[in-house]
Amino acid sequence: MIDLHKQEGESEEQFIWRLGREKDAGKLDLGWEEIADIINREFREDDSEYRNESAYRKPYQQAKRFYEAGVFKDLTSEKYIELLKVEQQELKKERQKISDERLQYNRLLREMARDELICEKICNEIRVLPELPTPTYIPQVSTEKEAILCFADTHYGAEFSIKGLFGEIINAYSPEIFEKRMQKLLSSVIDFINEKHLSKIKVFSLGDELDGILRVSQLMKLRYGVVESTVKYSEYICAWLSELTKYVSIEFYSVQGNHTELRQLGEPKGTFTKDNMSLVINEFIKERMKNNPNFKFIQNDSGLIFDNVCGYNILGIHGEVKNMEAALQKFTNIYNPKIDILVGGHKHHFSAETVGVDREVINVPSVVGIDDYSMSLGKTSNPGAILFMVERYNGVIEQRNFKL
Repeated sequence: MIDLHKQEGESEEQFIWRLGREKDAGKLDLGWEEIADIINREFREDDSEYRNESAYRKPYQQAKRFYEAGVFKDLTSEKYIELLKVEQQELKKERQKISDERLQYNRLLREMARDELICEKICNEIRVLPELPTPTYIPQVSTEKEAILCFADTHYGAEFSIKGLFGEIINAYSPEIFEKRMQKLLSSVIDFINEKHLSKIKVFSLGDELDGILRVSQLMKLRYGVVESTVKYSEYICAWLSELTKYVSIEFYSVQGNHTELRQLGEPKGTFTKDNMSLVINEFIKERMKNNPNFKFIQNDSGLIFDNVCGYNILGIHGEVKNMEAALQKFTNIYNPKIDILVGGHKHHFSAETVGVDREVINVPSVVGIDDYSMSLGKTSNPGAILFMVERYNGVIEQRNFKL
């Protein structure tokens, strides 16, 4: 018995094909006009939409022609099904690629918008600043000795107080305390310049100028946002350097620290190495000091400090290394020229060690001094900076520690 009603889930085309095949097989003794009446009743409620027999017969005959020509013979084969699966997978991959590209593009737009906003804010701050005074040019005198001033880890913007067992303050820090310590350093360096009759010094800024936002807990001790801290620190250090150039010519060098890296909260260090506010600080200093005849910004494309001073290769790093002596040898192997003196910050305490003939490793103390993190590690040290003299054929001959 042939079912002349639409089966569950059966489409109109499937119904036409089934009745047509039954008719061709001689199992359905009906003409196409009668078949058309059945199809119309099954698929059309309004008789005004009924179609004549050719509307069903002709599509069936066309489909039958292609079917008998073998066009659809592979449609149910395993090989064809596998081919369809592969094509579906490729389609999914292409869709995923498009989705990933769209996400990457949107991310790029967000990063560009953020960078433009930061630049716009900083540029607006620079525009309203008064010009720095231009000092009288100081001619450089060639000598066999050169002085290098090193300071690190100023962590500008941080504000905290560390107390001892009896409620006494072991160390307190704020932007105002930072300025007092830097003024003390400036006075000490000027005294040293006058004492040694220097006409030029090199200044190494060894990173972590700002406190940054590496951990959520740091948000509680920051007075300013990252952009405002960058502007305030940059303007202060420019004024500080400008004052020093009244007494001596300066070659200024800088490295990037870990705290100035713009990390998304929770991201590991090194994720956004190019998003570092030290780069902004450097550009600020270049722009503000460009008309100063006694100032020169020395930049190395490696992001590190490197210079040959009186015949000795000196490398400056931020200092995120476990062992300075091993690091000195590692950098020698990486960059090929022998490193004679390695200088770094980061560890917030001073140490100096001779590791070979005229070879030194020097850890520079921090301007910030003791903080919660150093207390948790059980490592404490006075805030400070150092200045050392290098002499041709004799290496480091003198070192001055400045307690701040």
